[in-house]
Amino acid sequence: MDLTSHITRFRARFGELETELAKPNLFNDQARAQEVTREHARLKEILALAEKYEQLSGDLREAREMAESGDEELAELAAEELERIPAELENATRQMRFAVVPPDPTDSRNTIVEIRAGTGGNEAALFAADLQRMYQRCAERTGWKVEIMDASAADLGGVREVVFAVNGEDVYKKLKYESGVHRVQRVPATETQGRIHTSTATVAVLPEAEEVDVEIKPEEIRVDITRSGGPGGQGVNTTDSCVQITHLPTGLIVRCQDARSQHKNKDKAMGILRARLLERREQEEHEKYAQHRKSQIGSGDRNEKIRTYNFPQNRITDHRINFTTHNLPGVLDGDLEELLQALMTADLEDKLAALESEGAAT
Repeated sequence: MDLTSHITRFRARFGELETELAKPNLFNDQARAQEVTREHARLKEILALAEKYEQLSGDLREAREMAESGDEELAELAAEELERIPAELENATRQMRFAVVPPDPTDSRNTIVEIRAGTGGNEAALFAADLQRMYQRCAERTGWKVEIMDASAADLGGVREVVFAVNGEDVYKKLKYESGVHRVQRVPATETQGRIHTSTATVAVLPEAEEVDVEIKPEEIRVDITRSGGPGGQGVNTTDSCVQITHLPTGLIVRCQDARSQHKNKDKAMGILRARLLERREQEEHEKYAQHRKSQIGSGDRNEKIRTYNFPQNRITDHRINFTTHNLPGVLDGDLEELLQALMTADLEDKLAALESEGAAT
């Protein structure tokens, strides 16, 4: 891959953005201003990496020339540099190659996470609650904000379904790989004979959709208001604030009862509905694209078994990238960095290989 041509393109685009940012009227359009500012910040990071890559490339050339100069003292200095530079250059080259991959436009968006208990009865509901806590602890570690939008409690402290928003920097970029079926293997608390049970929970990670992304006409929805229900709380069972929205063209049903305000619950429910409709549209596009190129990561397929949490062996295995860690307690406590980084890297490598393949074909 010719990185020089890409770096030249990045510098040209950065110059265009600098010019646009200098225009006072840019901020009259807040959406456009945010888009330009975000791209400017991303290219600034890439160009800083490009400078390092170019510096290391130049240093390597100089070191090789020194080693071949015939000067013994210069050759000794070159030998030290030739031990250090290649590894650093290899890392910088790898990062630059990844930078060539166009970013997902939804990566910077806030995210809606939906967790539902799958097969396994009460044990599945308990596992769903474990996953909810895992993501909440991950958000705390990362500095993200979590807001519960709807929840349906189960017996023994588990949850049948929970929907929550996660707001912060690069939320969807990191959490989008969590969509799919999560499987747990452990001895349930209710098991009297010590047998290991297998249960599942499904996770859907949806980028927050804006009104410009998905148009929902008033005549396409039916809004029903009911009395909120739930485990106690002041007024939770005495106010008609639970909002259920049915999207008539697709049959999708969304409900929200977390807020005391009917108006706030309707706004939240509309946000969830937009996110689900955006996901459905993107999934349709992905399926068309997948006919041409198989994608193993981030497909968003809720029927795909993506990960197994094995308690007896203290092991977590992500089946998409054959990644295994024996830090199960840490991961369930929100320490997802190593796992998410491995998934992001594998995804970048897959996309980069596709780009290079397309480039070679042309």
